[in-house]
Amino acid sequence: MHRTGTTRRTFMAGATAVTGAVGVGALPLAQTAAAAQAAPAARPTVAVLGGGVAGLTAAHELAERGFDVTVYERRALGGKARSFDVPGSAKGGRRALPAEHGFRFIPGIYHNLPDTMRRIPFPGNAHGVFDNLVAPREMMFARTGREDLRMPIPWPGHTPAPLTLDEIRRALTALVETATGLPLHEAAYFVNRALVFLTSCDERRDEVWERTPWWEFTRAAQMSETYQRILAIGVTRNIVATKAEEASTRTVGTLGEAFVFNALGRGADGPPDRILNAPTNEAWLDPWEAHLRSLGVEFRIGWTLREVLYGDGKVTGALVEDPGGVRTTVTADHYVCALPVEHARRTWGAALRAADPQLARCDKLRTDWMTGIQFYLTERPPMVHGHVNCIDSPWSLTAIAQAEHWPHRDFPADYGDGVAVDCLSVDISEWDKPGILYGKTAKQCTREQVAREVWAQLKAALNDTGRTVLEDGALHSWFLDPGVDGLGTPNPTNEDELLIHPVGTFHLRPSAATAVPNFFLAGDYVSVDIDLATMEGANAAARQAVNALLDRTGSTAPRCMVKPLFRAPEIEGLKRHDRTRYRLGLRNALDLG
Repeated sequence: MHRTGTTRRTFMAGATAVTGAVGVGALPLAQTAAAAQAAPAARPTVAVLGGGVAGLTAAHELAERGFDVTVYERRALGGKARSFDVPGSAKGGRRALPAEHGFRFIPGIYHNLPDTMRRIPFPGNAHGVFDNLVAPREMMFARTGREDLRMPIPWPGHTPAPLTLDEIRRALTALVETATGLPLHEAAYFVNRALVFLTSCDERRDEVWERTPWWEFTRAAQMSETYQRILAIGVTRNIVATKAEEASTRTVGTLGEAFVFNALGRGADGPPDRILNAPTNEAWLDPWEAHLRSLGVEFRIGWTLREVLYGDGKVTGALVEDPGGVRTTVTADHYVCALPVEHARRTWGAALRAADPQLARCDKLRTDWMTGIQFYLTERPPMVHGHVNCIDSPWSLTAIAQAEHWPHRDFPADYGDGVAVDCLSVDISEWDKPGILYGKTAKQCTREQVAREVWAQLKAALNDTGRTVLEDGALHSWFLDPGVDGLGTPNPTNEDELLIHPVGTFHLRPSAATAVPNFFLAGDYVSVDIDLATMEGANAAARQAVNALLDRTGSTAPRCMVKPLFRAPEIEGLKRHDRTRYRLGLRNALDLG
């Protein structure tokens, strides 16, 4: 356990001084040696500052290796990944309606996070909470005013959903509309750009494509609206939840490449799309907390980090504020900062920043709003059996109807008042463009207006070709992420912003090991192989932080596995050829400009 105001080492030294003063030093040498052998060695202490995916991963890996870990979390374990209750919604002995910051998405390109999930016990599951992952059968691009493009997700063991004649007609119509709306030369050009990136060496990716926006790389400004919506905007929103106009080509291309290989079954941990079979806390986070407690991890919930204290070449303590508002200093042998970057950098003082310049570079990392809203329905909507991307919606909406993917839950029997039968979970990715109902941005709207506007945009995307998917009469209630505050005022705020990836971001991201010997970074902003703010990135960064700690201390404990993204061996020769061309100042051999 960590001490307030004193370290275990200081305490032990003080205890030795006290016992020496009362004559222990006069014991016979043999007795002293025997006592020393009998006394267990103090376990190294680690303060993990932040209890999101990164913090819980670090605590998990450290506890398994014999460290004494305490996690300090200001709000609730799980961070942006957690689910939570809708206040006042529980009736008749049921649980409260489940809400969340945004729906969970754990694709097959993830390897490190699933490894952690397999090591979290869950009753009846051979592979722990990992067995709580289920794979949606399809996804859809919802076009406003056009037939929606509905796509199956083939995967071994999946049984395709039966299709009606009308569904077949709609699918063919959508394919024809998309094909005829996309000129052949534009499709060929996009394929060429994909091949250029695929065969680009790491140096070209890191230097050239990192500084090139995806919009520019794909020449979207010179292309048709269909090209822009599907291939430029749609791809970036589905893969990296960012804006094509400013997103780094390195980021979009790297993840796009990984998803293509995933769909082909190469280097995959599982299907391209996986979600949890229950609310996140029930299916994953609560069992994780219980497992960590069984490993000896202690939690301080409601404790807010105010400053990481630095002196004499190391971190000397963490100034925290307890749930009662009292500030105190907690100390440990080592510190893992696992807060999101927008919160972490506020706690790094001038002296700490001077000790490691990469901390100051984090000030240039950018975050933006991507926030969830849930609509509770009295009827299950006849929607696609998976994620929906409303690519023409001004607020860049993506959504999924969740109840059908929770086979072990009877939604009306388990949640709310028994009337709501489903939860339509929606992510709002664009908060600075006018909507269709009020002509205002999401930030300019009140919470009620945001809900009405999102509902209107969903209906515009889904109810537009003679089929009613969402009915006003089926809307039971809604719940917008409470982390968003001040909507409709000049200064709206969001507690849970998302790291975004404009050009140049790759070169600003810090390593998990800092220049301060007992201070380490874990979070989705830390430089890892998956160049994206994700739960996988947070998990991998925490593993790297633990490995750096083990290296610094000379520990003999096994290092954490950190698995990189899959690299197709048959492409490596082409990348080596491109490396030679790059160093000679030449374009990629396939680059037509």
